[in-house]
Amino acid sequence: MTRTLLALCIALPLAAQAQAPRLIPAPREFAAGPVAPLKGAIAITAGTDSDDKFAVADLTASLKERGAKVSLADGALRIQLLRSNTAEAKTLLAKNKLEITKEMTDEGYVVIAAPKTIHVIAASDAGIFYGAQTAKQLVTGHDGAMTVQTGIIRDWPAMRWRGFHDDLSRGPVPTLEFQKHIVRTIAAFKMNAYSPYFEHTLAYDSDPLVGPPGGAMTHEQVRELVAYAKPLHVDIIPEQEAFGHLHHALKYEIYSAVAETPHGHVLAPGQPESMNIIKRWFAEIDSLFPSQFVHLGADETFELGKGQTKAAVEKDGMGPTYLKFLSDIQTQLRAQGSTKTFMFWGDIAMNSPELVKSLPKDMVAVAWNYWSTSGFEKYLTPFSGSGMQTWVAPGVSNWSMTYPDNNTALKNIQGFVRDGQKMGASGMLNTSWGDDGEEIFNQTWYGVVFGAAASWQSGESSIADYQKAYGLQFHGDTTGKIDAAQQHLMLAHAALSKAGAGNGHDFLYWVDPYSPEGMDIARKVRVAAPELRIHAESASVLIAQARRIQPNLRELDALDAMDMGARRLDLIGMKFQFADEMVKFYAATIDPARTTPVSWIELSELSGINGRLQTMREAFVLGRELYEKSWRAENRPYWLGNVLTRYDSAIQLWWNRSLMVDAARREFTRTKKVPPPERMGIPAAMPQ
Repeated sequence: MTRTLLALCIALPLAAQAQAPRLIPAPREFAAGPVAPLKGAIAITAGTDSDDKFAVADLTASLKERGAKVSLADGALRIQLLRSNTAEAKTLLAKNKLEITKEMTDEGYVVIAAPKTIHVIAASDAGIFYGAQTAKQLVTGHDGAMTVQTGIIRDWPAMRWRGFHDDLSRGPVPTLEFQKHIVRTIAAFKMNAYSPYFEHTLAYDSDPLVGPPGGAMTHEQVRELVAYAKPLHVDIIPEQEAFGHLHHALKYEIYSAVAETPHGHVLAPGQPESMNIIKRWFAEIDSLFPSQFVHLGADETFELGKGQTKAAVEKDGMGPTYLKFLSDIQTQLRAQGSTKTFMFWGDIAMNSPELVKSLPKDMVAVAWNYWSTSGFEKYLTPFSGSGMQTWVAPGVSNWSMTYPDNNTALKNIQGFVRDGQKMGASGMLNTSWGDDGEEIFNQTWYGVVFGAAASWQSGESSIADYQKAYGLQFHGDTTGKIDAAQQHLMLAHAALSKAGAGNGHDFLYWVDPYSPEGMDIARKVRVAAPELRIHAESASVLIAQARRIQPNLRELDALDAMDMGARRLDLIGMKFQFADEMVKFYAATIDPARTTPVSWIELSELSGINGRLQTMREAFVLGRELYEKSWRAENRPYWLGNVLTRYDSAIQLWWNRSLMVDAARREFTRTKKVPPPERMGIPAAMPQ
């Protein structure tokens, strides 16, 4: 910390020091002053540089979204963006005994914020832009109830590359407009890379069969996204799988000769046409994406050695066969003129550390781990020890989840980025996956934005500080209710985990509680159900309260998706509770020891007005409606039917059961006998 910052921090009144400003990412050096009310217009000015003018336009649009009046003339607050080589910037820096040091040159900035002026000073386009993003966060509230956090900031990133990896190949494919929204939003939190993941969802002119109609990015869409991202200082880094994860191409018969196993997932290294396909695809990628990086994927090649390369693997070994093909890919792409820096997933190569040295040193190994909180050295050492650049890839833990498991995600991101910085990793690629085809991106922002914070900040990022800032800076929530709702959702996951029922896996959402699997898992879920439901329902209540109190909250689609996730978690608990209750109700009607006559009304507890079966059907119908709304807010129609059919199946299951119980009620009216439970699709007893 500079002497001026330290002196200011000491001189601040205790009240001002006690409440740390809630910024994301947290600045490296920040001496906070008091919070001042903002009444009136905001004037924003900059020099003549086109990039600085863009930063002004971006800042203006954001503040107007919050209800602020922005004027070109003088206002109650003046925000000025200054290049550090200007006379005015030099005077301000000297007056405050501040400097733009070497490590700040590329992306760093200084902010000097007073009640009536905010000066942003930087040496570069990116520094001006990132300083403007911090200025956005210093102004909070809406319209006539806005405030300015004052103080002095010196800030620069810990990692050169701070990216997000977006799975476009397991189901949902975002619209171009939503991809722009992703890019715009991650840029606001100082991320500088967005990596769309392609297995088959980039429309190749050379191989048009691979890309599904309506479910692949076209050349025009790629070019538009790249152009949109450039002034936001976001690099679009394509990942095209070039080894494994290629079933959606290899399922077609015209590619049968290059599949390691028939219609499988892995491209056979020994086939010349395998390399020809790669060369065709990456030639198109080179023409579309100007990024210095291109990601080859090459992870999870589980079928290697089980088909066409069986003899080669038996002769040379798995590691050498894998690494030779990976090296050959780079050699062949270099030969056809590519000057890209090639990235690859490090999971296979790390198991052959002695052979990693045979790979070209200009490749980038992306080490991934989505579950640990420490012990990451083994993922990085094989590459850093050979002189190769490394990136770390934690995850937002959204795959196959009813709602993302942020208990796992936040600690994984925190630990992997912390250790990656210690071991010299130059970048982070936070990851989202859609393994179940149900991923809703708007549910993942909590993990996405924490990745932005962790990769910009130096050392171990504070989860607690982040959790106090997220609702304010992402949604504009000044009440803390959105932060509390997110923590309730984490506690809902924890309740399932504590009971040994997993951590919100969507299997729990879809499983029939009366199936053999369902009755087995019921032993654990019923223990967690009350706590699970209270936390999930509390999250929904808090979201609704926050929206009612503050009708001008931001990112409303994300709040819809968050509430939808809370209701999905709640349905897990309700489903297993109701399953138990219905068995008990029915068992009471056929109990041999019963001495009182059975009333048909007892069966209405199962099916009838407000019967349990109707409630279950209604819950899945509502879930379907809310899910489809969230899907359409961000994705193309492609693939949606694959998820809605799961809802339709669940709805039909509970509807059919209600029909069977209704028939049993009519039979009881005629015969005064209750049919056996097996005819209702209801077991005689649930295992305890």
